[in-house]
Amino acid sequence: MNAGAGTVTALRALGAVPDDQLDIAEAALLMAALDRPMVDIAPYRRHLNDIIAAIAQEQAGGECMARALALSGTIAGRFDYRGDNETYDDPANADLMRVIDRRMGLPVALGILYIHAGRAQGWAVDGLDFPGHFLIRVGGEDGNLVLDPFHAGRIADPPVMNDLLRRISGERELRPEHVRPMPAREVLLRLANNIKARAWKAGDVDRAATMLERMLMVAPDFAPAWRELGLVEDKRGRIRQSIAATERFLILSGDDAAVLEAQAFLRHIRLRLN
Repeated sequence: MNAGAGTVTALRALGAVPDDQLDIAEAALLMAALDRPMVDIAPYRRHLNDIIAAIAQEQAGGECMARALALSGTIAGRFDYRGDNETYDDPANADLMRVIDRRMGLPVALGILYIHAGRAQGWAVDGLDFPGHFLIRVGGEDGNLVLDPFHAGRIADPPVMNDLLRRISGERELRPEHVRPMPAREVLLRLANNIKARAWKAGDVDRAATMLERMLMVAPDFAPAWRELGLVEDKRGRIRQSIAATERFLILSGDDAAVLEAQAFLRHIRLRLN
């Protein structure tokens, strides 16, 4: 088995475990490693362990502020991770191996470092489904704090979040869904979607298909990705693969309107096989 095949097998194995057992950083590394099959992943794993060990040395107690400061002081301070403001749309910012190489990335990529390192301490650390700018929530015995991993792990209190909301999405009211905790798989999907969306925008349908396939390795029952893969495969002229992906979507989807649309699409592309 070659390195790429072994990585695919390992990623699919992670995709089969319950969400609360999913190693979010390991999955992100494996997704990135598929683009660099000749690069040894072991140094990246050691680096993640170094971050975990450094945070443990802080001996933060049970209060959320102490935990937040330990995370930001170590990841942004000691290891110098920061958001990439200058080349924000560079796909490297959503590739965890390149993020570690460069010590910069997108909010969601940096957030994975915080989540992984915090959970390794036994802390409650979650990604938040904030629109356009990934945030994390750190829990303690006295409550929760929201951090912005893109901006050196600063505390994002409601005024900061309201300002982000206005600048990024144009919305003016912070709502409960903006701070919904995200399961690990959703965080990984959001990470991969950054690369996929940029590939779509650039007209690179092959790269978009590749990223959708990776998303489905970690979340094999994620219906929207099967629907989109069906559309992408159609654009690539791979009709049988498009049909298979769309049929899988129809099995998984609970959206009646989307199912009707997909059924019409399926009838249309089947005619092209004749």
